[in-house]
Amino acid sequence: MTITEKILAAHAEREEVRPGELIEAWVDLVMCHEVTTPPAIAMLEERGMDRVFDPKRIVVTPDHFVPNKDIKSAELAKKLREWARRHRIKHYYEVGRHGICHALLPEEGFVRPGMVVVGADSHTCTYGALGAFSTGIGSTDLAAVLYSGRLWFRVPESMKVVLTGELPKGVYSKDVILEVIRRIGVDGARYMAMEFTGPLVGTLSVEARLTMTNMAIEAGAKNGIMAPDERVLSYLGERTDEPFQVYTSDPDAEYARVVEVDVSSLEPVVALPHLPSNGKPISEVREIPIDQVVIGSCTNGRLEDLRIAARILKGRKVAPYVRAVVIPATSRVWHSALKEGLLDIFIEAGCVISTPTCGPCLGGHMGVLAEGERCASTTNRNFVGRMGHPKSEVYLVSPATAAASAVKGRMADPREFL
Repeated sequence: MTITEKILAAHAEREEVRPGELIEAWVDLVMCHEVTTPPAIAMLEERGMDRVFDPKRIVVTPDHFVPNKDIKSAELAKKLREWARRHRIKHYYEVGRHGICHALLPEEGFVRPGMVVVGADSHTCTYGALGAFSTGIGSTDLAAVLYSGRLWFRVPESMKVVLTGELPKGVYSKDVILEVIRRIGVDGARYMAMEFTGPLVGTLSVEARLTMTNMAIEAGAKNGIMAPDERVLSYLGERTDEPFQVYTSDPDAEYARVVEVDVSSLEPVVALPHLPSNGKPISEVREIPIDQVVIGSCTNGRLEDLRIAARILKGRKVAPYVRAVVIPATSRVWHSALKEGLLDIFIEAGCVISTPTCGPCLGGHMGVLAEGERCASTTNRNFVGRMGHPKSEVYLVSPATAAASAVKGRMADPREFL
């Protein structure tokens, strides 16, 4: 069996499972935020089922529209807060010590190898970088799992993505995952487990790996996953002393597809509007003027990402008439960036720094685009109207490419600055 099949079999209390089977499995951890959880709460309340299966195995953080941008978002956050208080949910992260959910949970040590983790947000697949099966669900399934601690799954087929070679200067894991999605398309891994393997994976930091599994959903995958190694175990050792089970794929495990990518000659990649699969090497991207840059999100708002951007922005200025928005992914990242002097670099360059929030990624606030505006963004989606007006454009890039573009006022190659 593959790593994904082994984890699901263990949680379904079975010796083995095979792709296509429908199973019911125990869930170890549930993630909740203020957009999709209130509908689940309402479903339970309407049916007289207002309970949670285990208040210690639920993590709650408002993150999409915080601090609340309007009355509607304030009501959503209030509903979430009152529900968490009523059920004595221990792991509730209020604004001020909160974070974007998919950065917060790994950072706080909630996710461990071998777990089954679900959340009513499509990018819950992020946590697979730590060797867990994690996937996004809808509000109806969220209501079911909050009540029972169990959920049904169709066992996914697995795709093996074999990554070889060494990353060239100016190329990062964001470029790698954009290249993978460019090759297979936004439905190339539909309802599959994207298992990332190969020598390159072992050279990547845990933060870089989280960027890759985060975007598995952009290829249509059910989950993204990587087998834990010593670097992951060290990362976990700094954050949790809870027990866990490490699973790896068997040598004779079956894969529906194998994709091999040698990154040795890879350039920085830009996903042009309006699909994450519309990637091109930076050398083939014309000098497209931009109006805004966003550095942040659950994809690239971690401390390593801010360091990469700050390296390019240090001693330089954001181009005239360009807005550069920097959004640390969690309160802890924000504070660490402050202590390291990264925020000073951003401020001196002419950036604006936000509290942790999903904000502009989904066209929420803190950087919504007007008609005709273009944004170079480290987020994960560039669909029509994703960040604002239907006639705006979003270009997906790494933090390095975003920083370089902010300085140039156009899509730019970060290698010019390194």
